[in-house]
Amino acid sequence: MLNMNFEQHVIINTNEIQWQQSPAKGVWRKPLARAEQERGHATSVVKYDAGSQFSEHPHPKGEEIFVLEGVFSDETGDYPAGTYIRNPEGFSHSPFSKNGCVLFVKLYQFQADDSEQVRVDTKQTPWLQGQGNLQVMPLHSIGTESTALVFWPAGEKFVPHTHMGGEEIFVLQGEFIDEHGRYPAGTWIRSPHLSRHHPYVEQDTIILVKVGHI
Repeated sequence: MLNMNFEQHVIINTNEIQWQQSPAKGVWRKPLARAEQERGHATSVVKYDAGSQFSEHPHPKGEEIFVLEGVFSDETGDYPAGTYIRNPEGFSHSPFSKNGCVLFVKLYQFQADDSEQVRVDTKQTPWLQGQGNLQVMPLHSIGTESTALVFWPAGEKFVPHTHMGGEEIFVLQGEFIDEHGRYPAGTWIRSPHLSRHHPYVEQDTIILVKVGHI
């Protein structure tokens, strides 16, 4: 078990932890939260060496991926950095990477009625106006759960707010800041239900954020 107490505030700078070998040769991971070693709820950063692959496997309770670097591939296509992917329960694939890639991956975390398969190339998707000067790119929502990219222009401050259903952030670019600390690109933050903060940035920053799911 790793970081499975969802009442705790968890912050991990993934740049500061070591890669661990996965069951597939040439595939490495940095576990962030995990119920069991090779099954159940898991959140990780995963790296495929050039030419590496996984054998065909299903994804009970779904798989959610954001491609951080390189090109991730499976039988359904090739997905470059910036692609957001959701594979629901019942989907099986044999993923690989010809030239290598790095992914942010969440496993076994779909709601029971979430059967949507999603592919979003965020490099080709327009931003929408958010609150203040924020720009938002919605990626998926179901029930109270919502996932999006959020662009924070340099100097932007958000109002103090409380997270009903918690919040999970992966900092993709720049540095995210609040009264609790400073979080550079590569930082994963999980904040519990009813947590509160007053975030801001000093430089252009992009975060992958999920709310309402904890």
